[in-house]
Amino acid sequence: MIAANETFNGTFPFAPHFTTKPGFRMHYVDEGPGDPIVCLHGEPTWGYLYRKFIPPLSATHRVIVPDHMGFGKSETPQDREYTYLTHVANLEALLNDELDVQNLTLVLQDWGGLIGGAYALRNPERVKRLFVMNTILPIYAPGTEERMANMFENSRWFNWIGAAMADGSLEHVLGSLRVTMLSMMKLIGFENLAQVDDTWVAAYSAPFATREECKGAIEFPLDVITGRAKLFEVGTPETIAAVKQKPIMLAVGMQDKAGDPRLGIAQFKAQFPDAPVVELEHAGHFVQEDAPETAVALIQQFIHSTS
Repeated sequence: MIAANETFNGTFPFAPHFTTKPGFRMHYVDEGPGDPIVCLHGEPTWGYLYRKFIPPLSATHRVIVPDHMGFGKSETPQDREYTYLTHVANLEALLNDELDVQNLTLVLQDWGGLIGGAYALRNPERVKRLFVMNTILPIYAPGTEERMANMFENSRWFNWIGAAMADGSLEHVLGSLRVTMLSMMKLIGFENLAQVDDTWVAAYSAPFATREECKGAIEFPLDVITGRAKLFEVGTPETIAAVKQKPIMLAVGMQDKAGDPRLGIAQFKAQFPDAPVVELEHAGHFVQEDAPETAVALIQQFIHSTS
């Protein structure tokens, strides 16, 4: 776990906030006035991923950026179950019980899409709009199973996960993220190498100083590979209909290696046929790193057009 006041040479200068409502010490950034924008990270990142989003968005909105259990400045309890639905419950404890926020704009990427999408299905009355980047949402649409199977079959990331499980190296490699972080992000689809320096490496590696602190990162991909998480069994017909009526937009880094971005777009269009889609040709899985200024401008325009 990263020290509460660590700023990584001023690149993450945001005041730390903590809640114990989920049953562990969960960190979140909370900056700015106005209606809240909640930005959710995935694997193997943390709130640092949104460091270039927070200043411009917090000029007009309250920006909340949690670190999931086992990531960033949050604790990594060893006696807790780590599934995506556990992370959804943790998010509810933060947003509903600790902060009691309404009129949310959800900004979602990677596992943040599944977590934030499930949160929206459970709490549609709290969510105003969704902005999605390189992820899937837990809302069934005709053809979902075939698209998901093809997406993961052609995924460089999940092919590696499957091979690592088969040869017994998964926990060793993902348990060594303190030294393999950059290669893992490249494997998933990180393109903007020009910004990588010692501070960048230190910031992304810091949550994973020991094998035990890598527990969250090890567990996330097992939800997909082992099938233990039924990703599209969240919500009711009523809550699904409520979420489908909300403004939603997709921005896709087309160099993604976690899954085929074309299939991701097809899945999104099957779920939300009238929603706008923007393809970012030179960005990968981590749009927040590869095209932060473009993504922020798209979010701002999206919020303005749906206010």
